[in-house]
Amino acid sequence: MMEGPEVWHTPLAYLKGMGPRRAQVLEAEVGLKTYADLLEYFPRRYLDYAQITPISQASLEHEAVFRGRLGPFQVRAHPGRSQALLISTLYDGRAWMELRWYQGWEWVRQKFQAGQEVLAIGRPQYRKGKLFLAHPELIPLREGVSPNTYLRVYPVYPLTEKLRQVQLDHKRFHMLFEELYRLTQFAREDPIPEFIRAEYDLMPLPEALRALHLPTSVEEAERARYRFKFQEFFLLQVLLVRRKYLLQTQYTAPSFSQVGPLVREFYHKYLPFPLTESQKQVIREIWQDMRQNVPMNRLIQGDVGSGKTIVALFAALIAIGNGYQVALMAPTEVLAEQHARSFRKWLSPLGLGVGLLLGSTPPAQKKRLLAKLATGELPCVIGTHALFQKAVQYHRLGLTIIDEQHKFGVRQRAALWEKAQPYRPHNLLLTATPIPRTLALSLYGDVDVSIIRELPPGRQPVQTLLRTEAQRREVWQLLRTELQKGRQAYIIYPIIEESEKSDLKPVTEGYELICATFPEYKVGMIHGRLSSERKEREMQLFKLGQTQILVGTTVVEVGVDVPNATVLIVEHADRFGLSQLHQLRGRVGRGSYPSYAIFIVPNTPGEVALSRLRALAQYKDGFRIAEIDLKLRGPGDFLGTKQSGLPEFKIADLIEDQPILEKARLAAQQLIAQDPTLQLYPALAQYLLEYADKHRLELFTA
Repeated sequence: MMEGPEVWHTPLAYLKGMGPRRAQVLEAEVGLKTYADLLEYFPRRYLDYAQITPISQASLEHEAVFRGRLGPFQVRAHPGRSQALLISTLYDGRAWMELRWYQGWEWVRQKFQAGQEVLAIGRPQYRKGKLFLAHPELIPLREGVSPNTYLRVYPVYPLTEKLRQVQLDHKRFHMLFEELYRLTQFAREDPIPEFIRAEYDLMPLPEALRALHLPTSVEEAERARYRFKFQEFFLLQVLLVRRKYLLQTQYTAPSFSQVGPLVREFYHKYLPFPLTESQKQVIREIWQDMRQNVPMNRLIQGDVGSGKTIVALFAALIAIGNGYQVALMAPTEVLAEQHARSFRKWLSPLGLGVGLLLGSTPPAQKKRLLAKLATGELPCVIGTHALFQKAVQYHRLGLTIIDEQHKFGVRQRAALWEKAQPYRPHNLLLTATPIPRTLALSLYGDVDVSIIRELPPGRQPVQTLLRTEAQRREVWQLLRTELQKGRQAYIIYPIIEESEKSDLKPVTEGYELICATFPEYKVGMIHGRLSSERKEREMQLFKLGQTQILVGTTVVEVGVDVPNATVLIVEHADRFGLSQLHQLRGRVGRGSYPSYAIFIVPNTPGEVALSRLRALAQYKDGFRIAEIDLKLRGPGDFLGTKQSGLPEFKIADLIEDQPILEKARLAAQQLIAQDPTLQLYPALAQYLLEYADKHRLELFTA
């Protein structure tokens, strides 16, 4: 038996049964390089050899194990392909099915022959009157010997065609894991402390690894899978809980001891609409945080149009009223400009200035603005990444407001906070994307969360219509009817310019079409490649009613608030995520008129796309829609970025495994409460270093 942690860094080429060529393909296809990497190549599922499926009962829904004799092998030309295909049959005494290999099948002919008894593993397909398995896994059986003599439980690993071509199939992986177990007994230090394992009934790491890859029963394998799901969640939660602990114990923030006269004056004289009870509750939670000298780190979640911005304004007024500055950072210039317009409208009656700092701000204007920030003359600044550039100095930065936090990296947020030295500013996060609880725990586990659940009074319900290309005349008629009433409309396209790789209609072409179809109305166009000045002008013309139709991309998802707009049309709606469509829908229904969101799809849309869009028509609650969207697209695509600070889970599932996530978070809280520095658990501390490095996560930066 090989011992010591260094064994796990051994290249896989040295493992018996692997060799340099297979190791090279394995690294290229799935990124496995070392013995340690191989251990984390988790099976997708397990098949029980005792559960042999008769061919007559084959299901097209699931992979299964079939037992029978091989028929003769035939090589046939494959229409439309240069390479021939290999065909055989499997007969189990009562029924038969075809076995097909479309490429890389030479090894099959070398290893198997007609009349041989085998187990065939695969997912049945049915085409042109024939039941068949494509590229089945074949395991030879000795005459008269039960399959249980071999492996009773068969781990099914993720395979690619190139892996199969070098015989890296499920059987080979089993042999590799047997050899690795013979060499090491899977002896690794367990990152989960013993008291956590005991309380949550988790298998020790070596035993769990053996049960995962070399199980004796499906039940044992499932126990191992549970342990590794728990471990994935637990490691992330320890990072998040520890971040929160450090923020609360190692940093000091200014204590805002009074609400201040600005809040009272604005509330009683200039508040443009009554606050909902939900907004009032969130403002109270913010005030309780900001009274402390512990930095606030609070996320405000709310559905489209729930009034998050006015809540952020009250937080800003508390900070300014206590003699400190406020910086609001947005991910795009369009959104920063919209926030600046709103804050200026609300703060100017109080005699408070609001600066706008963008990458595109002219040098002379930027110089004047930076001087006012440094002296404290400017109490509030709104901008993009420009807010934390080296030249920017604040006089007394006491509050940062970050919109759409998941679009910023941890280092970017920290760079803004460092501008408040020697203390840490209070921090308020806003998101217009309702985040399901499982994702919120994984993304914002170091943050306190407030939810605005009510919509402000007067918001009109939006009628959601799903229409095909063939129904376009009906769509244009509805739009014309609304325009004749003096209303306005948005028309959204998924791309800016035509591309050879895409069959989508671009916004530039759509603009010309709308101008030609509605010549009696003024049409504007807005997209991300326009200059800030042009975008600002187009938005202002639309807001003032000087253009009746605004054609654009998803830049209007945020940053445009026009109560007179009653129609939203989204072209190629099947190409957007549900949460994004829901946010776009929130651009209309903001006034006192009935409104419409019309999602146009191709004449023959896919069933999956249709079911998604039907859900959007059925539900109005953003949190319900977000849960469906997360389940359909996965967290990476749901967030619109792979750089969200969320690791890719190999075995755990944020939707299906929520109860495990809840337990893992509780365990992480117990651990950090007992030993926040992890001095008692060096194996966990080391594992976290490797884990954070692998997933590019910030270890302990709050």
